[in-house]
Amino acid sequence: MKHTPLRAIPAVERVLQTLGETGLPRPLVVDLVREYLAELRKNSATAVFDHAEVRRRVEELRLSRIQPVINGTGILVHTNLGRAPLGRAVVETIEAVGADYNNLEFDLASGERGGRAAYLEKCLAALCGAEAATVANNCAAALILLLRHFAVAPRNEVVISRGELVQIGGGFRIPDILETSGARLREVGTTNKTSLGDYARAITKQTALMLRVHRSNFFMSGFVESPAAEDLSALAHKKKIPFVEDLGSGAMVNTESLAGLEHEPTPAEVLRRGVDLVCFSGDKLLGGPQAGIIAGKEGFVRALKKDPFFRALRCDKLILSALQTTAEIYLGDAGAGIPILELLRATTEDLAARARNIVEALKHLPVKAEIGAGRAQIGGGTLPKSVIPSVTIDLAPECVGLQELAERLRRTTPPVVGYISGQRYKIDLRTVFPRQDAQLEDALRKVLRERTADSTR
Repeated sequence: MKHTPLRAIPAVERVLQTLGETGLPRPLVVDLVREYLAELRKNSATAVFDHAEVRRRVEELRLSRIQPVINGTGILVHTNLGRAPLGRAVVETIEAVGADYNNLEFDLASGERGGRAAYLEKCLAALCGAEAATVANNCAAALILLLRHFAVAPRNEVVISRGELVQIGGGFRIPDILETSGARLREVGTTNKTSLGDYARAITKQTALMLRVHRSNFFMSGFVESPAAEDLSALAHKKKIPFVEDLGSGAMVNTESLAGLEHEPTPAEVLRRGVDLVCFSGDKLLGGPQAGIIAGKEGFVRALKKDPFFRALRCDKLILSALQTTAEIYLGDAGAGIPILELLRATTEDLAARARNIVEALKHLPVKAEIGAGRAQIGGGTLPKSVIPSVTIDLAPECVGLQELAERLRRTTPPVVGYISGQRYKIDLRTVFPRQDAQLEDALRKVLRERTADSTR
């Protein structure tokens, strides 16, 4: 019988038996194998079945699962690594609420249907020094809700400075986000200078509101000018239009007291200057779950909550309960127990002591390990001028290249993510929790010993 390449392609079940236990749901692995075999059949003249390729694809699928990671990048609010980690009390709240039924929309006092997140909104209002507050599922959603509600044709123009039409993470641009709401932007001033008169001249009968976007992910210096919030507030109130500010980062404490950071305005500070409504993220400097918090004048907040579009943006029980506990921590203990703040408050002396222990644990492995000086950053589009002194573990492996070391560490459990600089693989301890030190040591030992064993075969 004539042999054909198609006969050399194994059956799906045979491949699955060869793979054995993968730790992944069987239907996903079956689909992956079928997809690979279909590719071979499509190119049957040249295709050769490769078990290693199948295992590589299975491994890539496994790595794509959301899982805990050791962040050695030195970027605290790392958008690609989940932004702010949650505190123990917050995690316990999520576990308790998620595991049982809860009073999400049930009034325990009256025994009837109740308001959603009423207690949380009181906590947020108190925390922000606001008359009222509410929550959407992220800050971009909060901003779109504000614009969809207030900027309705024919009165749908939003006055904003050209110097605030920035691009944020993932390629998203503020103008694109704003125009998604149906609002028309009325740009005023120039990139570096916008005066109060520029705003005043732009306001017409079609103006719905004035918007200011805090420059949280970049800064300008030199020949620059922008009006004070108090002056913009007075102008907006004179013209009887709302004045809204997108703060972005959501700082609730004095940032100058944390590792020498630059000043980041808090919602309470901005509202005291006369701004009607502020919005900010829950998972940046606030240190809570992803959410878009809106705080300010009670009448405006009440109107937003009645908008039909608000239902499409509301958060679920887990986010609301996590945010509730985060707010309670600030109201009760001024942020004690918020991981982002704990990482910022760690001294370089503490980091150096941990680094010495880790370097000592690596001394018998084929790697030159040293302690270096790090320059951590907040990240997440926050405090761009601030550089935080830190401590790094600098690795120069003897049996593996830096790129391969980085790849192998990303495949450990938990994965380790550092960075390469100056012919060294670096792990910044500013963003590694002390409880992760033992896991980090184990990952480094495993990778370096595996590579040593490979090189001696």
